Amino acid sequence: GTDESEVTHASVSGELLGLNSCPNPDSAMAGFPCAQIRSDGKDEWHPDCAAIPDVSRLQPDEICRRIAAGGILGLGGALFPTAKKLCAGPPLRALIINGVECEPYLSCDEILMMQQPERVIAGTRIMMHASGAPAAVIVVETDMPDARVSLHKALDKAGIPDISIAVVTAKYPAGGERQLIELLTGREVPAGGLPRDIGYLCQNVGTAAAVADLFDRGRPLISRIVTVTGQGVSQPRNFDVRLGTPVADLIHAAGGPTRPDTRLIMGGPMMGVALNSDELPVGKATNCVIVAAPDELAQPADEYPCIRCAECSEACPARLLPQSLLVACRNADIDAMAHLGLDACIECGCCDYVCPSHINLTALFASAKHRLRDALQARERARTARLRSQARDARLARQQDHSDSASPQEDPSALIARLSGQQHDEH
Repeated sequence: GTDESEVTHASVSGELLGLNSCPNPDSAMAGFPCAQIRSDGKDEWHPDCAAIPDVSRLQPDEICRRIAAGGILGLGGALFPTAKKLCAGPPLRALIINGVECEPYLSCDEILMMQQPERVIAGTRIMMHASGAPAAVIVVETDMPDARVSLHKALDKAGIPDISIAVVTAKYPAGGERQLIELLTGREVPAGGLPRDIGYLCQNVGTAAAVADLFDRGRPLISRIVTVTGQGVSQPRNFDVRLGTPVADLIHAAGGPTRPDTRLIMGGPMMGVALNSDELPVGKATNCVIVAAPDELAQPADEYPCIRCAECSEACPARLLPQSLLVACRNADIDAMAHLGLDACIECGCCDYVCPSHINLTALFASAKHRLRDALQARERARTARLRSQARDARLARQQDHSDSASPQEDPSALIARLSGQQHDEH
């Protein structure tokens, strides 16, 4: 694409065998293009992959350009281009580095902060420089004592007073961007707005480490830490994985599958996606693979009609009305979906968890959000075309009015004769 934020780098050196279509974890969406590479085992780097010894000499725009060219996206799950978040918008009060993993099973961010806190801190400093943030806070959960100790030691060693550590209770979904900002600051991100509108910017700890790798080692985003866990593996652990690695290889490395009837989930048990195959490649958004035994996680139950109990509204951290959104989405009522704030849904799954009718609300809302955005974009295109047509009609009308009001031009021969007659009269 033309957007540098969409850059994808080969995670190994070798021979390009071709471009194929890889299956999408979301079965409702088409497959995505991917390159098949035969590794030569040399792990040779391109000459352009060079470290930047002194990032402080770079202008913020140049830092953001390099981050975009490095293919770095938000590794918290949203995959929003990191450079676009850093270098656009009003001034910041603080940069928030999110290390909160409140969903069960996940531990990739915790292990990163425990074992490599220097990478997180180095990336935080670079993003502070790029965004103009005067301070930063790295947020961890109360049940991450080892990560907290490691970060404190690394900060003390680096002597950086403008980066602090905050501890929050591990309560799902406190790790959501808007929920975390409100928890830390007491300020709510306005509906339809962005965190930067109230002076804050949130990035994942994995994103911070990736930024550090780009400038300190000249390494673009070609790997990430992935948690492989569940009762279907005998050695659950975290792996630093090259992008493109088949999920099947990760499961095998973790000693699985230990039984033939396991279920695969990419992501956590609340927001993850069930996989039909282990042949999918690890992507930038792959934070966890759960290999679950049949009785480990709740099986999908039979769905019943909504009884309007409002349990979903009570549980919704985004303060939406899922029971009303359910009707709007099933009726494909675009205006109602927009009015009820469907786009603010964070797809946390809380409504699914409490629904006594076992309605799969989250999947319905996720699909409807795509339809809503497509419909709103189509409306905007139609509005723009209508305005252009109206402007053209108005311009043509003005030209016609000007032409009608102008004096008719005199025939050249008649003009010469009239002027000649005036000259004879003077004599």
